[in-house]
Amino acid sequence: MTSAPDSPSTDALQLDNQLCFALYSTALQMEKAYQPHLKALGLTFPQYLVLLVLWEHGALTVSDIGKHLLLDSGTLTPMLKRMEAHGLVMRERDATDERRVIVTLTAKGDEMRVHATAIRMCILQATGCTTQQAKDLTQRIQRVREHLLTAA
Repeated sequence: MTSAPDSPSTDALQLDNQLCFALYSTALQMEKAYQPHLKALGLTFPQYLVLLVLWEHGALTVSDIGKHLLLDSGTLTPMLKRMEAHGLVMRERDATDERRVIVTLTAKGDEMRVHATAIRMCILQATGCTTQQAKDLTQRIQRVREHLLTAA
């Protein structure tokens, strides 16, 4: 077994000292925490995120949903088709511009909103954070994301 060289930079390269790994591994665990709640509703995590956007903003184009979720239409379109097949959303071509597809919630999709608050509280409890701590952490992570988007 080869030991790592002793140098000041070695500590900086340890996995547990990497912001990228902390965010990545936490995101994986967050999805796992949501999974049983969403499975009971027949949803995947990305589908749940789409519903969150539509609950907040109402009808949106596929492009606008993509902007909110940082996803391209090639990723969203198959997901939205599955959501439409399950009766959660409707997709319609914009009458004034057929290139645009407008996505709206169905009554079934809107009714799922009731479950979102309960799920949020379960996840909040699982994190061990208070509501304020979760809000503060979310804002810090959003600032990091914005800096990374600007840097790209």
